[in-house]
Amino acid sequence: MAFYEDFSKVYDQVMDQELYDQWLAFTLRHLNEKTQSIFELACGSGALSVRLAQEGYDVFGLDISEEMLTLASQKAQAAGAKIDFVAGDMRDLTGIGQFDAVTCYSDSICYMADLTEVKQVFEQVASVLIEGGKFIFDVHSTHQIDDVFPGTSYHENEEDFAFLWDSFEGQVPHSIEHELTFFVKAADGKFVRKDEIHQERTYEMEEYLSALRLDSLLQQPSQSRHSSAEGAKLTALFSSVEVYADFSDDAPKADSLRWFFVCTK
Repeated sequence: MAFYEDFSKVYDQVMDQELYDQWLAFTLRHLNEKTQSIFELACGSGALSVRLAQEGYDVFGLDISEEMLTLASQKAQAAGAKIDFVAGDMRDLTGIGQFDAVTCYSDSICYMADLTEVKQVFEQVASVLIEGGKFIFDVHSTHQIDDVFPGTSYHENEEDFAFLWDSFEGQVPHSIEHELTFFVKAADGKFVRKDEIHQERTYEMEEYLSALRLDSLLQQPSQSRHSSAEGAKLTALFSSVEVYADFSDDAPKADSLRWFFVCTK
């Protein structure tokens, strides 16, 4: 834990803070007016959770990493924000409760191993959303994964830390491997090294839409957005799905880097 106490001092320095402001702005534009409770999946160090709480929402954060949740709790306490954080896996949200909205940003869906796990997350989210509630998430576009990331190298060297990030094409379609190395200066003046490998995978737009609109257990073809309400009730996890790009309210283009999905249960 000593390492994470030092790591927390630089974690947000290597993460672009403007992204959290953009995620916040996008969320606020697309939430229902009467939204009160927000469940943030893959909340990480709590940067967005704190921002949402400061906007007056009741926030519940979940992450698979105990260490990240430690940072999140520290951040919330420092900001005077009352947020419930819990360690868990977004593929199983049994017993979590019900929420007005669920968010899942920072391409966290792309960390699922395959489309079956992606569908499992969508089903779990639908189970914790109230009727009419919003599920808002983002993923890397296929262009970002296939054309932009491979061969990318980013290195940052500061007085108290160094950060190396190199990306390589993955072994399955639309996948990437990020090799991250941190050198963090500890209280005793020595540098501690931490290595991480992040494997991400995305899918074609129609595959996401099919998974969102259909109960994956039924394995039926994707329905048109103009399907009858009666038919949709039999198969749809979400009654409507809107797709945007790159933090804007514009439709995705061929060169969009990040797709945003706004789903209504």
